[in-house]
Parts: sequence; structure tokens; C-alpha cells
Amino acid sequence: MIRTTRVWRGGVGSSTPLFHVWPWSSRNVSTSRPVPAKRSISFPLSIKLIPKVMERRVLCPANIGSKPNAHLYRVQTIPNTFSMLNARSIASDNSHKTRSRRLEQKEALTWQQKIFPYAKLMRIDRPIGSWLLFWPCGWSIALSAQAGCWPDPMMLGLFGVGAFVMRGAGCTINDLWDRDIDAKVERTRNRPLVAGEIAPFDALVFLSGQLGVGLLVLLQLNWYSILLGASSLGLVIVYPLMKRITYWPQLMLGATFNWGALLGWSATQGSVEWSACLPLYVAGVCWTIVYDTIYAHQDKVDDLIIGIKSTALRFGDDTKLWLSGFTAAMLANLLTAGLVCDQTWPYYTSVGLIGAHLVHQIHSLNIHNPKDCATKFISNHQVGFLLFLGIVLGTLYKKNSDDRTKSSATTTGSSNSSTGGQLSATVTSARNIVV
Repeated sequence: MIRTTRVWRGGVGSSTPLFHVWPWSSRNVSTSRPVPAKRSISFPLSIKLIPKVMERRVLCPANIGSKPNAHLYRVQTIPNTFSMLNARSIASDNSHKTRSRRLEQKEALTWQQKIFPYAKLMRIDRPIGSWLLFWPCGWSIALSAQAGCWPDPMMLGLFGVGAFVMRGAGCTINDLWDRDIDAKVERTRNRPLVAGEIAPFDALVFLSGQLGVGLLVLLQLNWYSILLGASSLGLVIVYPLMKRITYWPQLMLGATFNWGALLGWSATQGSVEWSACLPLYVAGVCWTIVYDTIYAHQDKVDDLIIGIKSTALRFGDDTKLWLSGFTAAMLANLLTAGLVCDQTWPYYTSVGLIGAHLVHQIHSLNIHNPKDCATKFISNHQVGFLLFLGIVLGTLYKKNSDDRTKSSATTTGSSNSSTGGQLSATVTSARNIVV
């Protein structure tokens, strides 16, 4: 007995078969357009062709491998060599292979490749920022040293580590705030957060680690310095927002970067000597405005398009005049700090060399050449070193000058006493003669 399979057929106003697509159908019509196997799946019935008709399609594994049929209206059919079950299994296999490949690539990364984006986020490849943050700390520590003494090496080491870590934390905060802006600036579009090398959440975790190390360094100081140092964290967080609000973000950067001019003195002496530290702090702020304005001229075209503010845009073609004024203010405050601290000629010599360096830097500056601006910006590392060296040598020379002062005072006293003795002897002899 031969068992036949009946296929439901329907018509729209006639007895015309509506569905002759499966291999068990009684009619076999060749496909007008062959569908490439394993590429795409197209359904055999279009709603536009046959409205008001709903049909159930069943895939029969027994017919896999037979030749496909076509509908009278030449609608493409599913190839019998490709079933839904096989499609799902292939898709699952491919996704599993893709995940495995990604895991293998992730595991194949060396530890250097894993930490490189974080090192780039901290700007380890550009140490100039750490030096510019450290020099005001070094100035204050050296200026607070006793006459004839070297600055405390332990304090210099602690502040060096703190400057390195906190500069990296500042860069991380800055990139988290500015990742939408950095993507539009040519010089910053390859930063790790913009390029997708580090996720924002991972950057936040990394930032918490940096701040933790900075706190450990701060806890090595006295309580006055701990409170003073912690109060600068607000400046570190707020600074990146200033470029959206005011044309003077460099002033806020100067207030942040030169906090060490106050902190270094308090770390060695227990409190801040405002008569000496305040002029040093103001000098550092003026210096920061000078070098960061030069730095901002690199991005002034992009900043103008995006709507970011800076002193470079505020000063414009009068940049050299403004920078000359801030340089004069810096030198005046350095001289004031030296007079308060009874500094000697090596200190004032270094101040003169700094003035000559900045005058040459400003005079030769080409604000329309980004490479020249970058070179001039980096050269400010020499300014910080010259002043530090002048403070150290001036403080060491204080002992020699004090010794000479004491010896001259002793000589003067002895000569006065000998002269008085001779005078008294002469008077006594005269009295004897009279008598």
C-alpha cells in the first residue's frame, strides 16, 4: 500500500493551486532564480502576492537533499540542503569560535601591552608635566632649609613621587571630563579613552588607585600639611571644567600646579611662612600662565571650532605682550621671596638667568607654529631647574656670609677693646706725671 501525503492547497476565487513549493508537492516546477546555498534564507511566500492567506510550513528532514520546487508565481524557495537546525548550529559554532578567538587574543597580550594604555593615560611618555608640578615643591623645600644646609632629601623624594602620581591622576580626571572634546582635536584623538583602549569604568578604578597612592604619600607629612594638601584636590577636579566657562583656565591650572610652593614649606617647618611662600606661589602662578598659554597655542584652531576657551584665544596676537607682563610679575615676586629669606647672590644670579631665558623664549616664539610652541613649552623645565639650583646654592652660601659677618664683628670688638685699653693707659700715665 502506497501512502500519499496530501498537501493543503487553496485558491483565491478559483481552483488554482496556491502552494507548490515543497518536494512532496504533486507538481515540480524548476526554479527561475537559483538561491546560493549557505548564504541567505528567503521565505517562499510573499504577503503582497497572496494576501488573506495564512499557511503553515513544515521542514521535513526526510526530504533534505532533493531538488527544490518553485511556486507558480516564481517565488524563491528555501534550498532543501539547508535547514533551520543546521543554520542555528552553524551560527552557534561561528559565535563560539569568535569568542574563543577573542579570548585567545586577550590572553596572548603581554603584560607590557596590557599596561601600556594606562601608562599613556598617565602621560608617562611625556614627563614634562611631572617636572613642572614638582619644581614649586622643590623651590619651597630648598628655600625653607637652614643656612648652609642642603634641602631635605627625604622630602624631595616624597614630593617627587607625589608629583608623578598626582600629575597622572590629574591627566586621568582631565581625560574623563574631556573625552568628547579630545575626539575632535587632532593632537588628542589618539588618547586611550577616546580610542577605546580603556573603558571609562576601568579609568575610574585606575584613578582611585592613583589617589590612594597620593594619599599614602600625603600621610607621611604632618597634620597641617595633610589638611593643606587635601584641600588642593578640589582644584584638581574642577580645573578641567574651566575651559568651558572662562578664557582663563591657565590661571586655575597655575593655582593647582603651584600648591606645592605652600606645601613644601609646611612639610619641613610645620606651617606656612606666608611672607616667603606667598610671593613664591604668585611667581609660580605667573610662570604657569606663561608656559601653558604657549602650550594652548598648539590647539587654538580646534579650540575655536569646538568652543573651548583659553588664554591663547584671549590674548590672540597680543600674546607676547601679555606674556612679557606675566614674566615681569614672576621675577618681581621671586626677588621679594629672596629678600624675605635673606638669600645671597647665587639666588639672584639664577633669577637673572631665568629672566633672560624667558625673554628669549617669548621673543623667538612663533604662536602660529605648533612645533615651535611645543619646543618652547618643554624648555620651561630649564626655568624650574635654574631657580632650584639658585636657591640651593644661595642657601649654602649663607653660612659663609654669616661666618664672615661674625668674624668681622669679633675683629671690630677686639680692636675697639685694644684701642680703649691704650687710651686708658695713656690717661693713667698722664695723671701720674701731673701728680
